[in-house]
Amino acid sequence: MQTVACPAASMNTSGVTEFIFVGLPHSRLIHLLLFAVVLACYVVVLFGNLLIVVTVYSEPCLLQSPMYFFLTHLSILDIAFGSVAVPRLLGDLVKHSSAISFGGCMSQLFFFHFFGGSEMLILVLMAYDRYMAICYPLMYMTSMNRPRCTKLLILCWIGGFIHSISQMIPILWFPFCGPNELDNFFCDAQQVVNLACTDTYITEILVAANSGLLCLVCFTILLVSYGVILATLRGHFRESGRKALSTCSSHLVVVTLLFLPCLFVYVLPFSSSVQKVVSVFYTVITPGLNPIIYTLRNQEMKEAMGRIRNKSIFSHCCVNQHKIRVISPKNPILIPVP
Repeated sequence: MQTVACPAASMNTSGVTEFIFVGLPHSRLIHLLLFAVVLACYVVVLFGNLLIVVTVYSEPCLLQSPMYFFLTHLSILDIAFGSVAVPRLLGDLVKHSSAISFGGCMSQLFFFHFFGGSEMLILVLMAYDRYMAICYPLMYMTSMNRPRCTKLLILCWIGGFIHSISQMIPILWFPFCGPNELDNFFCDAQQVVNLACTDTYITEILVAANSGLLCLVCFTILLVSYGVILATLRGHFRESGRKALSTCSSHLVVVTLLFLPCLFVYVLPFSSSVQKVVSVFYTVITPGLNPIIYTLRNQEMKEAMGRIRNKSIFSHCCVNQHKIRVISPKNPILIPVP
C-alpha cells in the first residue's frame, strides 16, 4: 500500500486508507476451527439474549420489575456489543483476509466503546436497583418507578456515548502515514493511536486512562455495593434473602466476567498475545455467557420460559384441533374438544 509523508496533525489528514489485522494465525485449518467456535458463540449471543428479551416482554409481571427491565437492555447491549467485531471476524476467517478501511476501523472503534461503556454503566445501575430493593424495600417501588428507571437508562446510554466520543476525537485529529498493521482482530483505541505518525505519548496515556478508569471505578462501585447488600442479607439466607442472594450472585458472576478481562487489557500491562486472548474472551464469549447465567440461576426466568413454551405447545394443539374440525365436520365423535 502506498504511503505519503504526513504534515503536522490536522483533522482528516491521513495517508493510510486501511488497516491490516495481524492478530489471527495464518493456518487455514486453524481459521476453520476458529470460525466454527466463534460462530457457535455468536449464535448463543444472538439467540440467548433475544430469548431473554422475548421472555421478559411476554410476561407483564416481569416487565414491571425494574430488574428485568434493566436486564432486557443489558441483553440488547450484549447483542450490539457482540455484533461490533464478531461478524467481521467471521468474514475474515472465511476469506482469509484481514483488511479494514480507515472509516470502518473508526466506526468499529466508536461502537465498541459506546456499547461497552453503556453496558458497564447499566451493570452499575442494576447493582443500584438491587441495593434499593434489599436495603430500602419500603421506598423501592417509589424510588424505582418506570419514569425514573427510563431516565437512568438514558443516562447510561449518554455516558457510553461520552466515553466513546472522548476516545474518538483525539484519534481523528492524528495523521496516519504507516505502518498500518494492528496486532489484533478488531480496532481498539490504544493500538490505533500507536500507529499515528506524530507524538502520541500523552494521548496514549489519556486513552488508556479513559477506559481503564471507567472499568476500575465501575468495578469498585459494584464490589462496594454488593458488599453492602451481602452484609444486609447476612442472617436472612433461610428466608427471602436466599432468593435475593441468588440474584446478586448472578450479577456478580456477570460483572466479574466483563470487568476483569477489561482491567487486564486497559489497566494491567500484559504482552500483546495475552491481551489478544483476553480480548477474544470479552468480545466473543462474555456476551453469550450472560444469558446462560441469568437463565440457569434465575428461577423466575426459567418458570417464565416454561410458560412461554407451554403456550406455544397449546397454541399448536389448538391449530391442529381446528384443522381436524374443518376437515371432519361429519364425524363429531372423532373431533377433539378444544
